[in-house]
Amino acid sequence: MNNLKERELVIEFSIKLNETNLSPLRSGNISVRGFEDNKEGFFITPSGKKYETLKPEDIVFLSLDEEKDFLAWFNSGKNPSSEWRFHQDIYKNKWEAKAIVHSHSPHATAVSTHRKSIPPFHYMIALAGGEDIKCAEYATFGSHELSVNIINALKDRKACLMANHGQVAFGENLSKAFELAQEVENICYQYVIALKMGQPKNLSLAEMNKILDKVKNYKSG
Repeated sequence: MNNLKERELVIEFSIKLNETNLSPLRSGNISVRGFEDNKEGFFITPSGKKYETLKPEDIVFLSLDEEKDFLAWFNSGKNPSSEWRFHQDIYKNKWEAKAIVHSHSPHATAVSTHRKSIPPFHYMIALAGGEDIKCAEYATFGSHELSVNIINALKDRKACLMANHGQVAFGENLSKAFELAQEVENICYQYVIALKMGQPKNLSLAEMNKILDKVKNYKSG
């Protein structure tokens, strides 16, 4: 089978969604950028299948121009995740995105219901790329509107919350995208604990800019 490596990676990290409780049952989805038949696109988890039952042939390839190829995958009988649209748009808008992890992780999902950005209460916020973690405005799952909202929330960032839904993170490979999603979940967990004591004291924008520079230099060094 062509692109076996990419398909197996998607399966491996999909199973980790359940094993790490980053996303329970069939929730969430995973994708990785790649090529098939000389088309640039991405490999994504299918719709409605339990992750532990996935086989390489279940993983769906979508091109970056999948609106035109809709009938091709529909007639194949392999339905991609219902959230394929925002995966496609992230790949089209973020050249540095090589893999995407979308999860309904418990604390990130809980925080997303407040529809607010996570402020810089902790310097680890910088791992997502900015001085805060934005929350994309609510829209129905799988919709074009949701995709637009996510792209807006990801401006200058690698992760965001999705209002009343969950979180999404991307990276230069699946391992790093998955790790970032775990970091976002942990940050949300800490934020929930901090709020029990009242409003936490936030770091200044000047301090966050210092930290963002340190994070950038650390990753490039």
